[in-house]
Amino acid sequence: MNTSIEINGLSIFYRESGQQNQETILFLHGNPSSSHMYKSLMTILEDKYHVIAPDYPGFGFSDRPTIEEFEYSFDNISQIIEQFIDKLKLKNFYLFVQDYGGPVGFRIATRRPELIKGLIIQNANVYKEGFGEWAIEIGTYVQNNDIEGLNTYKKHLTSLEGIKEQYITGAKDTNLIDPSSYFLDYAFLNRPGVKEIFLTLFDNYGTNFEKYKEWQNYLRTYQPPTLVVWGENDKFFSRPGGEAYAKDLNDVALHFFDGGHFMLEEYKSEVAILIDTFIQKQIN
Repeated sequence: MNTSIEINGLSIFYRESGQQNQETILFLHGNPSSSHMYKSLMTILEDKYHVIAPDYPGFGFSDRPTIEEFEYSFDNISQIIEQFIDKLKLKNFYLFVQDYGGPVGFRIATRRPELIKGLIIQNANVYKEGFGEWAIEIGTYVQNNDIEGLNTYKKHLTSLEGIKEQYITGAKDTNLIDPSSYFLDYAFLNRPGVKEIFLTLFDNYGTNFEKYKEWQNYLRTYQPPTLVVWGENDKFFSRPGGEAYAKDLNDVALHFFDGGHFMLEEYKSEVAILIDTFIQKQIN
């Protein structure tokens, strides 16, 4: 089912399918993608699980108010998604996060730890270990106050070439990368006002670093069962970022794949099996 729900006057699109009397998995997408990135994985899992994936404001098929009308920050988006959770009356669930889904999801988890039955983490950092060469390049522009270099890099990230690069770089078999994924992201990004939204939220990413200690403390304190599935060739978030979760978690399974930032394009079947094994372990 593809539908929408109103949250604070905004229409929030979401995908929902599967067995509502079974365990729920909430998927929070990355950037510049949308819930579409989970469509194939959800199709595999829906026979046994209740699966839900919303689009953030400004992304996918959700409303996209202008940057003057809406505060595009990770704090504010997490508040919208938390209200989405409550409006759908999700009492608890397994939380799958990737990229931007990490800072959105961890904000919710630290505010409402009772919601989280377990974490499934794909290429989303909460440790300073594991920043890849692309993340380091961005950080260098910022540290050197190289506005021209940073703006040039941002322009590349919003180009079709730049988006395609995020999908295919590090992939083991680029023939398994569905071109419609990066063409859809590019089409969404080229709607009126969306590039401004992208850049505003991109510039807000630095607010996440100051929360890393808080999120690490959440992991140490609440010890959520955690499954890490990681594309180890990701140029944003490299393998040490995934390995770092083992520092604070007692019950964590680490699985690394010969893939990149959007490794689900290649390994959705393998990841689905790991998710099923992980959840069944918690149930039994």
